[in-house]
Amino acid sequence: MDKLAIGITSINLLVASVVVVILIVLISLKRQKTLANLFFISFGTFVFVWVFSRFLFDVVGDGSVMLVTHMLYFGAALIPVSLLLFIYTFPDTKLTFSKVKLSIILIVSFLVALSVFIPDWVIRSVQYNLVQDTRTITFGSLGYYIYFTYIVSFFSWGIVKMVVRLRLSFEKERAQLELIFLSIVVSCLVGVTCNLILPTLNIFEYFWIGPFFSIYMVLTIAYAIVRYQLFDIKLVITETFTFMLWLLILGRAIFSTSILDSVLNYILLLSVIIIGIFLIRGVIREVEQREHIEALAADLQKANDRLTELDRQKSEFVSFATHQLRAPLTAMKGYASLILEGDMGVVTEETRGAISRIFESTNTLTSIVDDYLNITRIELGSMKYAFETISLRALIEDVIGELKPTINKSGLDFSFTVDNPAANYRVTADRDKLKQVITNLLDNSMKYTPSGWIKVSLTMDKVRHLFIFQIKDSGIGISAETIPLLFQKFGRASNANKVNIKGTGLGLFVAKEIITAHHGTVHVESEGEGKGSTFIVEMEPFAKA
Repeated sequence: MDKLAIGITSINLLVASVVVVILIVLISLKRQKTLANLFFISFGTFVFVWVFSRFLFDVVGDGSVMLVTHMLYFGAALIPVSLLLFIYTFPDTKLTFSKVKLSIILIVSFLVALSVFIPDWVIRSVQYNLVQDTRTITFGSLGYYIYFTYIVSFFSWGIVKMVVRLRLSFEKERAQLELIFLSIVVSCLVGVTCNLILPTLNIFEYFWIGPFFSIYMVLTIAYAIVRYQLFDIKLVITETFTFMLWLLILGRAIFSTSILDSVLNYILLLSVIIIGIFLIRGVIREVEQREHIEALAADLQKANDRLTELDRQKSEFVSFATHQLRAPLTAMKGYASLILEGDMGVVTEETRGAISRIFESTNTLTSIVDDYLNITRIELGSMKYAFETISLRALIEDVIGELKPTINKSGLDFSFTVDNPAANYRVTADRDKLKQVITNLLDNSMKYTPSGWIKVSLTMDKVRHLFIFQIKDSGIGISAETIPLLFQKFGRASNANKVNIKGTGLGLFVAKEIITAHHGTVHVESEGEGKGSTFIVEMEPFAKA
């Protein structure tokens, strides 16, 4: 190997050493000290000792070369054990070794590593090869083969463990583990070949390749750690840029040609170090805040999912409960009706009054139960519609006919007008559900109109091609603040309780949902409290189901 080649190799090894140091520092600054991080730091530290010692092996004088060679093999001896422990704990698993087993592994590793300093045990001498312009190492016999066996055994153990981890890994982490496995296998094979097998055969031309390839392994594992988000990439970029800037200015200061230039460079270095520390701290705070926000968002999402599930369970319970209530209420209402009609025999006026109150209360409770049942069906998405083509005019007249006794009893001036008496106003609708809406709106209007009049109309808007059903009354009216809330669940006018305390605020919500399902709209207009109100339903002729 000529002098130019040796120079280029030395520069490459020096650059590689700097890269390893930066990676070690970056991961050391990581706030979360996991076992995988700590073992990676140890692994990277021993790789640095090995790589930097290999750089010094080419450049130091003969008086220091033996110490450098000992450090070279000392660092190499501790790489396999730190790599093995990293493999066992990456990315987030616990170390499964018992304390005794771990102690034995560490003791054996450090004894083998320290044995390289025993004279003539692993290394006998280092000589300069004039022909090849390289230094060659003469190894001990037994000590070197023990060292050799130890290195190969621990690397093989690590590779076998990686194979097991790959087989048991989830798809999410398989790609990262495959990347690490490939880098470990390649680097171990190259390192063992170039730095153990070939030197044993007295071939030192490729002695530099093993340390250089180890950088590939360190970079690959660091990348995998980044992919697993063991440290934030934004923080890594900031720290890398800052450290590189520090090294650049330090280099300028070291190689300054004058005292003034050196002083200025060191002042600049001190300033940049201070600024860099504040910059890194700022990024760390930003990362911590972001992670805190992400954690809060995750907790909020879990709470929201839980609330959604509870709301669904609540709706299912209400649906079940109201469904079970309908049967006894229907029976109570039916028997009360039979008694009032005289089918159960003659009753006294006092008894008739009590039964009448039971009938009215049961009727009210049945209406409330129906509202709750409809709401739970809407919330659960289980509301079913049986669409058919019907006459809207005939349906309104049918509802008015059923409510005639109540209308007459109220004493209100009631009217129903149609702008085109010859038309039947055909729409596509679920007859029962649309009837429920009309009944609800008419019943509401009568409840909240103590005296005065109610005007019902059905017209055709030829411009917008819509049927318009209106119920206008002279009742208690609605304030402007209440109107936006009226079609929401439990939404009631502030003055409603003065007239009807039995209202639930659910009927209009159900009516809006049903009309929306019919591709129509329902809204209310009022000039204010005490000035009456107008409920308006708009539907398309032959509306799509």
